[in-house]
Amino acid sequence: MMEPLDLHDADLRDRAVRAALGQMPFDVLITGGQLVDLITGCIRAADVGLVGPMIASVHAPGARRDAGETVDVAGGFLSAGLIDMHMHVESSMITAAAYAALVVPRGVTTVVWDPHELGNACGLAGVNYALTSAKGLGLRMLTLAPSCVPSAPGFETTGADFTPEVLAGLLAQDDIHGLAEVMSMRAVLGRDPRMSGIVHAGLSSGKRVCGHARGLTGAPLQGFVTAGIRTDHELTSAADLIEKLQAGLTIEMRGSHDHLLPEFVAALRDLPALPQTLTLCTDDVFIDELVLRGGLDDVVRRLVGYGMSPLHALQAATLNAATQLGRADLGLIAPGRRADIAVFKGLRDFEATHVWTNGKPYHDPTPDIAVPPALLNTVQVKELTADDFRIRASGTTARLDIIENPRFTQWGHQDVAVQNGFALCPPHMTRMAVVNRFGRHSPVRLAFLGEWGQWNGAFATTVAHDAHNLSVFGGDEANMALAANRARELGGGLVVVKDGKVLAELALPVAGLISLAPSAEIAAEFQAVRAAMDQIVIWKPPLLVFKACFGASLVCNAGPHLSDLGIVDTTTGQKLRYGADG
Repeated sequence: MMEPLDLHDADLRDRAVRAALGQMPFDVLITGGQLVDLITGCIRAADVGLVGPMIASVHAPGARRDAGETVDVAGGFLSAGLIDMHMHVESSMITAAAYAALVVPRGVTTVVWDPHELGNACGLAGVNYALTSAKGLGLRMLTLAPSCVPSAPGFETTGADFTPEVLAGLLAQDDIHGLAEVMSMRAVLGRDPRMSGIVHAGLSSGKRVCGHARGLTGAPLQGFVTAGIRTDHELTSAADLIEKLQAGLTIEMRGSHDHLLPEFVAALRDLPALPQTLTLCTDDVFIDELVLRGGLDDVVRRLVGYGMSPLHALQAATLNAATQLGRADLGLIAPGRRADIAVFKGLRDFEATHVWTNGKPYHDPTPDIAVPPALLNTVQVKELTADDFRIRASGTTARLDIIENPRFTQWGHQDVAVQNGFALCPPHMTRMAVVNRFGRHSPVRLAFLGEWGQWNGAFATTVAHDAHNLSVFGGDEANMALAANRARELGGGLVVVKDGKVLAELALPVAGLISLAPSAEIAAEFQAVRAAMDQIVIWKPPLLVFKACFGASLVCNAGPHLSDLGIVDTTTGQKLRYGADG
């Protein structure tokens, strides 16, 4: 029986009512806890009785002692399980089972998974793998249908093409819980037939239509919401947060942009009440951060550290989230609700001591399912040479269009010297290349980047949102070719090169995005990649950071970005092709 209908089972409901009335014992009795009551805004001592997956009673301490099992939580704070409203398992470079093993013991019991990385890399085979791998875990995974495969049709090439008809088929499935973030903002506002059809498929399904409204304000924001989009996590400032709350969007305030959280907290504290539409998400979490700090529990912890009330942080992460999901069974410790419960030692560190999902304590993780062949050997790239990473030009000097800034990109221009028919990259700039990884063997596309620092080496990655073509950054062509070829040999992954030698690498053989190694091992290798990157480039936070390398080809965002089709700008429709083919 599908959730949440399982709680309507007549026998379960009968047993729970009788247990609440003292006519039969509870299955589990949780004692010694302090209930974080999000309805009254108070913390009070209470015991909680469970029958199967249901909370049967929340009552005064010591009022009942009859139970099959009694668990004393020794003064811990009782909270509903945390709900991560928007995330991508693949961004942590591990499987769903491995992800569950890391976050459930920390108090996260539900995540809303957009597998659009797998969808862009492997099409329906990738989405079906996500759906299968999400089943039978201690973590509730509400999987969405990726709306943007590719994220900007005509401006990039990915491993699949999800038309409105494909999305309608996915949305008809019971195990699909909505339409994932609609990223093609300009296509929505321009009433592009394809994108309008995709949003219509989501609306017609009666399921949630999620959004990605980066940089939208004023009339474009109003139009985007009017199109049927319900959510956004792409916040850029406190003013942006407030405007989007006022527009009625469900806000999924994400932890992956930590430098913005203090101003978000300050803006929310100025409001007379916490908006019911404010929820939380992780979005993308690198594996080393996930292992060391956790998932949504880490976001809650940081928000409280920046001055948010612990009750407000928990409200956003539980009750508000459940309400916006339309899940009346989740988000609250109360009779008749689902027994998803986290016990935290304190309300600042949020260290979980006990976790129940569906009334069961979390135990050893479920083994990984077999990986379908369609998700292996997906990086189909020819062997590359240094010449592939050169821009052909004529004369002695050339004026090139360049991409300025790591995050909020802008067009720029640069006069460069030309030698032997190729443009020379100025020392203060960085080369970027995108190589189609889906067997097209099209020419390598290149761009010079401004404000990206001076690189002394190269970095290659098949984790490159959202097309996940092979992206390469560097200061010289030889190191870039070496890094790219090594990533190709690994079947996908991350490679750092300096002075003709590989300093660090992380193999990601599943879809070029995921490793099947133990999480601790993957985290250690990723940290080695981070350390190696620190040797070849000087970062300038908060914009020029390691993470910027993975989003540099996110072409659906405003401004110029490099894709396998060249430097493209979805706002203006501009396309430029620089490469060794001229």
